[in-house]
Amino acid sequence: MKKILLISTLLFAVFINGKAQDVAVPDSLDGWQLNWVAGLNGSQAAYSNWSQGGVNNIAFTGNSSFSATYKKERFSYIFAFITRYGQTKIEGEGVRKTDDRLAVRNRFLYDLGADRESDFKLFGNVNFRTQFSKGYRYGDAPDGSDVLISDFMAPGYLSENAGMAYVPSDNFSFEAGLGLQQTFVSDESLSTLYGLDEGDTFRNEAGLTFAIAYERNIATNLSISSSVETFTNLNKAVSSTDIFVNNQFTGKINDFMNASLRLDFIYDDDFSKELQVAQVLSVGVSFILI
Repeated sequence: MKKILLISTLLFAVFINGKAQDVAVPDSLDGWQLNWVAGLNGSQAAYSNWSQGGVNNIAFTGNSSFSATYKKERFSYIFAFITRYGQTKIEGEGVRKTDDRLAVRNRFLYDLGADRESDFKLFGNVNFRTQFSKGYRYGDAPDGSDVLISDFMAPGYLSENAGMAYVPSDNFSFEAGLGLQQTFVSDESLSTLYGLDEGDTFRNEAGLTFAIAYERNIATNLSISSSVETFTNLNKAVSSTDIFVNNQFTGKINDFMNASLRLDFIYDDDFSKELQVAQVLSVGVSFILI
């Protein structure tokens, strides 16, 4: 956990002095604002009598991000629906999953300023996340077969929290509150893998929540988006705090093509006492649908 806190601190220290966008609801908004971006990344390689060697493969990743933002006087609401899915086919090893995310976020804000916009707001969040399909540790079984570690709603997480948010600009937000978190594991064979008792499929927790979000434009066609979210179960030691860090660098090549680097960290000792790391570098096309 110390490693992930250090990484988070460094990232925010480096990027705290720039301009960002869309972390908060724009002050000028009155009514609804919709945004929908979809993208596709892919790669293919084929070899025949190639002296350097190589394995034939084809890979793709699709992603979609839809958001709806509403603001009227002192009340704001943000809805986000985010999906990602990727697979690669490797000759001799079949099809393997490379990316998988299904997330729904609902955020409610109430400005505490009576006569003007205030930096302080009351907030409430209702969020859900899971994955679409089965995930494996490939070749980890004693006989060399794959080991199932996840599936749709195994696990699935639903969280509700409320508290006070500090939003000094459209670039940056910090929030702290109280929350509940429900863990669903629809496959009983995976229950113990996610901290549930054997045979259980549901767990409810109460705890403290903190979150920081920040975005900035590093250059004309280059931006960064970073966030840190934590959940501390009131019945566990602080050292068992769940921590989620998301970082994405996005570079725009032209109106349709972009390159991105995603670097995510998770510390969740229900699953593993080791730091979970995901790093994805991709180039592909994106389309603004709304």
